Amino acid sequence: MTKVKVAGAGITKFGKHENVSLKTLLMDACLDAIKEAGFPKLDAVYIGNFMAGSLGNQEILGAIVANDLGLGPIPTVKVEGACASGGIAFRQAYLMIQSGEYKNVLIAGVEKMKESTTEVTTKAINAAMDNDSNEKHAGLTFPGFFGTLANRYFYETGAKKEHLAMVALKNRQYAMNNPIAQFRKATSLEEIMGARMITEPLGLFDCSPTTDGAAAIVLSRGENGVIVRASAQASGTTQMQEMEDLLSLPAIRESANRAYEKAGLGPNDIDVVELHDCFSMTEMIAIEELGFFEKRTGWEAIQKGLTKHGGKVPVNTSGGLLSKGHPIGATGLAQIYQIVAQLRGTSCNQVDNARIGLAQNLGGTGAYSTVHLFERVNL
Repeated sequence: MTKVKVAGAGITKFGKHENVSLKTLLMDACLDAIKEAGFPKLDAVYIGNFMAGSLGNQEILGAIVANDLGLGPIPTVKVEGACASGGIAFRQAYLMIQSGEYKNVLIAGVEKMKESTTEVTTKAINAAMDNDSNEKHAGLTFPGFFGTLANRYFYETGAKKEHLAMVALKNRQYAMNNPIAQFRKATSLEEIMGARMITEPLGLFDCSPTTDGAAAIVLSRGENGVIVRASAQASGTTQMQEMEDLLSLPAIRESANRAYEKAGLGPNDIDVVELHDCFSMTEMIAIEELGFFEKRTGWEAIQKGLTKHGGKVPVNTSGGLLSKGHPIGATGLAQIYQIVAQLRGTSCNQVDNARIGLAQNLGGTGAYSTVHLFERVNL
């Protein structure tokens, strides 16, 4: 089977980009990735995006990239998988190179969310739920979903709101050193605990923000550098009322197990992780589902500092979605950007001797999950 490496990576700053179009953000990230890869002849383009049509009245993003970069009549695809759009796009490109169909592929993700009103953006985000379900008609929202999970977690364990605040604080402290992060201002546990409530028990710092931004990766055939050890994807229930266990997101667990099996690795082999912390509660569940800690003990690991430098495995050294930002279509690729930088030894918040990295991207209320494993080889 053909081996696949990351040949180039590009990213924009995350936050509010006034007077900068979605197309400009996308092209800036793509050009940086292509330049770093040495301007290879590209065989295809995959774009991860969720809301350009609803918020910006712009579709056909793959064709736009190919046209404006002068790539010729190559195949292009736009992938939608809610917040996992970037991770799914990356996986599809990887599989096409691995199969031998392509040699070099450009994958990019983009979202521009800050120009729309909160009402319009929230409506667009809510398209990632099953809007014909009874619970959606009853008013369930994403903060409401993960707030319910948090309350149940508190009920079944010794966790408290303070442990969610520890997640948010850790990720903010990492983001302070990340030049592309949306939120870099110092904060404290007390400020996080006292912040405006969004939905009990999730406060302002427990919820990822709306964000403008783009990220891009060039994948190529190759055996050296940062290579892709495994790619996996799984689906989960789209309705909370169908969940067998409110404290489990099976798509994360299944995609992780498939990736570990493909790579011949396990959780103890991972040196650094970027995972989908759309809410602080999501990170607490994800570190368990990924196998780093036993079920219902993630809060204890967080309390002991085991997800920071010097602990068992540093998690979200970019600042995560909570502080780096969450431009939905770009999120999965931004996670991969950070893991690649860590394995190259060029990252903010560098982890010493990082060799194996994991990126996990979630969509909806656990409807999609991708897990990608990367390894540094002969760098």
